[in-house]
Amino acid sequence: MIARNAHHSVLAKHPFFAKTTTTHPMITARLHITLLLLLLALVAGAPMATAAEAPTITVRKSDALNVAFSGIGGSDGAAVSKVVQNDLGLAGWFALVQPGMASFTVSGTAAGGVLQGKVTKGNEVVLSKSYSGSPRVAAHKFVDDIVETLTGHKGIASSTIAFISNRSGRKEVYLADYDGANGRQLTHDNGLSVSPALSPDGRKLAYTGYQAGYADIYVIDLATGSRVRLVKFPGTNSGARFSPNGGQLACSVSKDGNPELYIIGLGGGARRLTRTRGCESSPAWSPDGGEIIYSGDESESPQLYRIGAGGGGGRMIPTGFGYCTEPSWSPDGQRLAFNVRSGGGFAIAVMDLGSGGGGARIVAQGENPVWGADSRHLVYSTGGTISLLDVPTGKSTPVVSGLGKVTEPTWSR
Repeated sequence: MIARNAHHSVLAKHPFFAKTTTTHPMITARLHITLLLLLLALVAGAPMATAAEAPTITVRKSDALNVAFSGIGGSDGAAVSKVVQNDLGLAGWFALVQPGMASFTVSGTAAGGVLQGKVTKGNEVVLSKSYSGSPRVAAHKFVDDIVETLTGHKGIASSTIAFISNRSGRKEVYLADYDGANGRQLTHDNGLSVSPALSPDGRKLAYTGYQAGYADIYVIDLATGSRVRLVKFPGTNSGARFSPNGGQLACSVSKDGNPELYIIGLGGGARRLTRTRGCESSPAWSPDGGEIIYSGDESESPQLYRIGAGGGGGRMIPTGFGYCTEPSWSPDGQRLAFNVRSGGGFAIAVMDLGSGGGGARIVAQGENPVWGADSRHLVYSTGGTISLLDVPTGKSTPVVSGLGKVTEPTWSR
């Protein structure tokens, strides 16, 4: 049970939601006079400051909430504790500290397939809830609730990633937890399988396969294992991405000559979206499903374009880079991650879509960036591994290795 007003009271004190306080004018004036006298005493001969130049003291708070983890008791406590502690560390929102320094304390008991998790702030219980399932599943759910309760953001701990690995000697699709655990092979096509895409709810996966001798798009139901060859036009069909509601795919189809973007319904129906002289690929849906950003080479080198999901002309996005591919639109709609060429290799850039273009900055060396549900983390491939990047802090953590060369990550939300 979540305390009635706990969520809102916590958010009000979080740095992202903090309000500016106002100091009484007389106190402010006395402070300014004191500071001016001190400055004059320290710096002889310095010119006198005017009222407009009066010094301002700014106190910056850390973006991280201080949290103490007191462990999980019970017969399953050790297994759950290990996962909870790792999840809290990867979340990025928290600094794990000693109890005396903490604003919040995380604790619980786990036994018989049930985790009873609790978060307190002093004597106040801000989260108390039971979770069933394996120790890993229960721990992930608990941490996701901690993140949402204390920050208002969606957690990533219960999410799934998929990627391509050559471990079997051929490129196949693999699945894993977001932290790289439970890695397992999904496809056994003994051919070339590329460009995987998880549906937002993690229940389906689309990918490009060559079982019929041509590049077609297949969709797998991950619960049943059933597979449908959904897009099989003459030519190449590739690069599928699910719409936010999971009911459509945007993909690249070459049946008209050069590759163009199409929108395909999972229940049937196909509609051409772009009509250009170039090649379009790598569609990324907006969170509301109303727009798509894609990579196109109308201007010789690939650039990013923005188009309505209902059609129309694509508008180039000024990024400041001469080569841009593989866009990923953050779930909060505010940022775009994409590949650029840098120093003879590939790098990942992030830009604020509200800035009107430009202002993109390189955040990591690697390829195929994909946003997580929290709009804070990216997964990407680098050096044959998959890493998790906390964009605000720049901290990168390898999460998938030891499965051969792994590339092309995708992430459920």
